[in-house]
Amino acid sequence: RSRAWQTIGALPTDVGYLEALDEYQQGQVLGFYNSQNEELVYTGDAELNRIEQFVLAHELTHAIDDQHFDLDRLDELAQTCDDDRFLAALGAVEGSANHFATQVANRFPITEFGDLPGGGPRGVPQLIVELQAYPYTLGQVFVDRLADDGGPAAVNRALRTFPITTEQVLHPSKFPGDTPRRVDVPDFAPTFGPRWRDHDVMLVGELWLRTVLDLRLDEPAAERAAAGWDGGIYRAWSDGDDVAVVLRTVWDTPLDAAEFSATLDGWARQGPGDAVILAAVGNTVSAGFASDEDLLPALESVLR
Repeated sequence: RSRAWQTIGALPTDVGYLEALDEYQQGQVLGFYNSQNEELVYTGDAELNRIEQFVLAHELTHAIDDQHFDLDRLDELAQTCDDDRFLAALGAVEGSANHFATQVANRFPITEFGDLPGGGPRGVPQLIVELQAYPYTLGQVFVDRLADDGGPAAVNRALRTFPITTEQVLHPSKFPGDTPRRVDVPDFAPTFGPRWRDHDVMLVGELWLRTVLDLRLDEPAAERAAAGWDGGIYRAWSDGDDVAVVLRTVWDTPLDAAEFSATLDGWARQGPGDAVILAAVGNTVSAGFASDEDLLPALESVLR
């Protein structure tokens, strides 16, 4: 995955995915709830400051939600390797915990603010920071909207039946009715050469596309281009040295597809990597990324 994301331009070439996650998580934990053994760990003391109060309320919400809605379902989703569906469910779970922790903080205000453990992530790629923050920020916005419109019962419904795409989390009006289209990429390994084999595959949702575009574009432009998503996947191949990636997405309308294609093309031109971005064909956009420019003819061939 590190090599695939580096080839696309989502990660710096000198940073690995797992290393970046590990660096992000160092010193960031004040408490946690483990649904598998129903253990809640809180590392603060009894004299709560505002941050400790929020964290404790957050983890207690997880414990209560687990009693009613079985949060082990998140682990089951993670094992399916459907990244977007897992992130969507995680947005509902963490959004619920943040939503109700906020209610506690507002109802029982504490003057002393306190300090964040570890002082925040340092030197972690922007993509990792934004993806890790999403369940707590945009997930809370999603749950806040549900609560505003339907009260706690609406939040309960989202925990009972998780959202299935990050699109539903980013656009609460699309939950639960808007479902994605299935997208596939054939095995093009033989086109690149006899030593080429499958390297990675990922179901690509609106959140991931928006976050990747945000690396080089301003946030409103990234949001506009990723809106209208209706399904996506990338498939990567490697010969052990080089990597080629094909990204295929479908969109609600041809206009949405054309806007994404044009935006992705401009995004790719701003980066150092090698890419081929085709104009939209109806509702579909195909794009390719290569670790070496010598692969571009073969990449364009498979895209067309």
